[in-house]
Amino acid sequence: MEMMNSPSPPSDPWVELRRHTAARIALGRTGVSLPTHELLRFSAAHAQARDAIHLPLDFAALAQALEVQGWPTPLCLNSQASDRHAYLLRPDLGRRLDAAGAEALAAAATAPPPDLALVVGDGLSALGIARHGAPLLAAVRAALGPGLRLGPPVLVRHARVAVGDEVGQLLRARMVAVLLGERPGLSSPDSVGIYLTHQPRLGCTDAQRNCISNVRPQGQDLQAAAQRMAWLVHEGLRLGVTGVALKDHSQTRAIGS
Repeated sequence: MEMMNSPSPPSDPWVELRRHTAARIALGRTGVSLPTHELLRFSAAHAQARDAIHLPLDFAALAQALEVQGWPTPLCLNSQASDRHAYLLRPDLGRRLDAAGAEALAAAATAPPPDLALVVGDGLSALGIARHGAPLLAAVRAALGPGLRLGPPVLVRHARVAVGDEVGQLLRARMVAVLLGERPGLSSPDSVGIYLTHQPRLGCTDAQRNCISNVRPQGQDLQAAAQRMAWLVHEGLRLGVTGVALKDHSQTRAIGS
């Protein structure tokens, strides 16, 4: 008896889109549940994200890598969060330096003060800074070009974005850039964010900052992020503002170019 071929199921148009994104689309289903292999992939990504939050950053290795690049000896400081547990439960503690750090930074202030203070913190993904911190700073220095006074890199353990306000205030910097490990996602455990604040001082709000997010090779690559940051720094210093008053036109091309 001749066997009849079963009709092929229609192709799923979502499958083709998976080539273009790491987002969890076109996962399929088995009955009303996810297929086993997708459930395992989700569990692995979730574990990787949790690890990125709790992984301690090797500040000594980062400082050494920066010195090899020719940076002045970085200042290694601590926030008021005594450990990772306190940092996660008390975000406010990560926004201020501890007493020893504030004293050391005040003693390191120079005259004339820097145009731009550079702060690097572990944030919520030490993995991001461990992988991209040193090469990102190298790209930033090249993109900024000559003419700006840069302070030595300030490395802060258990840091939140706002710790840059105190660092900038103590150094009397015209602007501060905070490079911080971002909250990890299920497809991006090693992302870095850059936050720029003009006239940093205690009490600044997020509305006074510009943010460059998802800096990593699979997101906004390091060179592109450095170029965008350099444009914002120079334009922010020229206009005397950052945040909602400074629009990012770094990708705008002149008419006819």
